[in-house]
Amino acid sequence: MSLFSNTSWVVKYKLYHLPFWLVYHLAWTSIYIGNFEDVVAYLGSINSIKLYFYVVFQVIGVYVNLYYLIPNFLYKRVYSSYILALFLLVFSCTAFITCGYYMVAHFSNQSFYEIFKKQPDEFWSIFFTNALPSTLASMTLAMSIKLGKNWLSAEKKQLTLQKENLETELKYLKSQINPHFLFNTINSIFALIHKNPDLASESLANFSGMLRYQLYECNEEETELAKELDFLENFIDLESLRLDETHTELKFEIQRDSLSGRKIAPFILIPFVENAFKHVSKGRAQNNYIRMQVLANERELDLSIRNSVAEGSKTIKGEEECSGIGLKNVKRRLDLIYPERHYLEVVSNADSFKIHLNIKW
Repeated sequence: MSLFSNTSWVVKYKLYHLPFWLVYHLAWTSIYIGNFEDVVAYLGSINSIKLYFYVVFQVIGVYVNLYYLIPNFLYKRVYSSYILALFLLVFSCTAFITCGYYMVAHFSNQSFYEIFKKQPDEFWSIFFTNALPSTLASMTLAMSIKLGKNWLSAEKKQLTLQKENLETELKYLKSQINPHFLFNTINSIFALIHKNPDLASESLANFSGMLRYQLYECNEEETELAKELDFLENFIDLESLRLDETHTELKFEIQRDSLSGRKIAPFILIPFVENAFKHVSKGRAQNNYIRMQVLANERELDLSIRNSVAEGSKTIKGEEECSGIGLKNVKRRLDLIYPERHYLEVVSNADSFKIHLNIKW
């Protein structure tokens, strides 16, 4: 129990940082003196008081800045107060460090000039030449580490939130079964039972395969591209049952080369396909068309969809909902999952709607 208590105490008061500061100052001391044996002799001499003044007051300056001034002034955008307080802090710490030189001379048997090659009245010379540059360097280093760490933490948190949002969207998309699609598909299959039993049986098998894939076979961040394309084909086959064949032209082509186990984010394509059927289905009194082409190979996936828009319907703005999530959310998923690796073009006209999506592996 005492071990954990001591550990938490060390963490609470940042005592685990002390070795860093000791090593930091010893490194500069070694560079300045240039000989390991001389460094050891220096640490055992009265002259090392100056080093401890550097360590103590630079540490005080660094942590007052990091844990008081930055949270209370800089993060709150009180810039003038922060600059003034930081100036006073640096000035105070540097002045105390300069006093360390006089403490060495006080306890030493040598004169101030013999030790430092400067006269005792050269306080400001020591202040600006020796103490201030070192103090600014240590505080700049500490701020860089702290702000860099905060930035990385914020980025990690943002990525985690984005991932959680994506997972939530995907779970929602997978768990929902569009009631209109379900109802219409069942009715279409039911109508086929007496007219065309073979097609009804095939459609029911496709429907079952779609549900199985949606509920059980895409629980990871990525799914096999071949299975996603099969899901797409099944969806199109079922949706085509409801089309008015006399007034609707449907062209759909999938060209698959060797996919070599390529994977894709689940349900990233289906919103675009469903969007096309949804708008064409509203315009049965006019001649409609849906033309789709999917090209998939080891290098890329290319989806092209062009469809007519029902007369009198609102112009599609690209933010309209489809498949339970908006095209806006699909674009966001593409930006998160395939940054710099995808191209999406959405063209909306009064009588047509076109989508072109390209994803590079």
